[in-house]
Amino acid sequence: MLIQTAVVSLVAALAGLAQGQTPPAPATPVAAVEQPATISTTSAPAATKLKLKVETLISNVEVPWDIAFCPDGRMIFTERAGRVRLYKDGKLVEQPMLTLADCWKQPAENGLLGLTLHPQFATNHFVYLAYGRVPADKTETRDVRVVRYTEKDDQLIEPKVIITGFPAGSNHAGCRVRFGPDAKLYITTGESFQKDLAQDMKSLGGKILRLNDDGTVPTDNPFVGKEGARPEIYTYGCRNPQGIDWQAGTNIMFECEHGPSGEAGMGGDEFNIIDKPGLNLGWPIIHHSAAKDGLQQPLIEWSPAVAPSGGVFYNSDAIPGLKGSFLVSTLRGAAIYRITLDGRKVTGQETLFSGNGRLRCLVVGPDGAIYVATSNKDGRGRAGKQDDRILKITAEK
Repeated sequence: MLIQTAVVSLVAALAGLAQGQTPPAPATPVAAVEQPATISTTSAPAATKLKLKVETLISNVEVPWDIAFCPDGRMIFTERAGRVRLYKDGKLVEQPMLTLADCWKQPAENGLLGLTLHPQFATNHFVYLAYGRVPADKTETRDVRVVRYTEKDDQLIEPKVIITGFPAGSNHAGCRVRFGPDAKLYITTGESFQKDLAQDMKSLGGKILRLNDDGTVPTDNPFVGKEGARPEIYTYGCRNPQGIDWQAGTNIMFECEHGPSGEAGMGGDEFNIIDKPGLNLGWPIIHHSAAKDGLQQPLIEWSPAVAPSGGVFYNSDAIPGLKGSFLVSTLRGAAIYRITLDGRKVTGQETLFSGNGRLRCLVVGPDGAIYVATSNKDGRGRAGKQDDRILKITAEK
């Protein structure tokens, strides 16, 4: 496969780690060539010329991990410590919608993670949560799982387990959950620093899974009926994927994930196209600009690491000039990157927003605003007086 690779300078990367300073921004990818190509730069490309207004919508919360909007305008978000929170009528509701008693509360990367609403939420009120679980029975094994709840009167009730058994180490836990345009539930899973799991088809770690909304397996999944392979698997060879979304018009999935970083040299974070089921994204067989027949290469490689933590297409007209872009939030990069595409091909990238420290997830609200959560209380950032926060980004009038 043709590849476009971007490498930013170590100097820029180190400078961006300090909260409030300009983060490392990805270089514009080179044109596609027959063999992988790598470029190096000692200066970051210019930031976007779009004029944006940034305001703090919610402050003093604890490591918000994912955000979803109800059809009536209420905002639901998760806190990694095990709380599901609600923002409505212009304020944060003090009482959580749910507090998970069995959530793995630890200072690394596990805990209460992904969140999504059923496409028919307006009628069924289904909310899906992904979290690391510590069982009360010590003979049971910790895992990461997805559980469906029903929302009623601003509370989450009636839990139904959708899927269990993802590896549950303190790091590389995944776990983004999103419904695709086919109304199937897609779940990203990390390999928990056990890199061989990404190629192990009997393991759910290091994969993107595809399920029906009730947890059953779609009959058209690529590995249904294949001996030695879990039927839930849609894509494998991932390290720690945390951002997925589908391009309007094509319904093609694009994905961003954490690369090998310190395990195999600096960086190697990836932006991938997943244009068919059953793809092998290569980890740990290939990484960075390496290539091998049958293994998918990234459209963009970020080196040094930027730690991409969320990804979404911007399909609104509310911020002029942004429609059709793929937005990536970053932890180590401390910025939102904008990737422009012409169909399947990357045509450019730039820094859209920076200056608020580590960024965990971002979504586009029904109003066309970009909502992004900081992650400065996660043990790796430097928390300010209002952290953690959920920011609202709109076009400056």
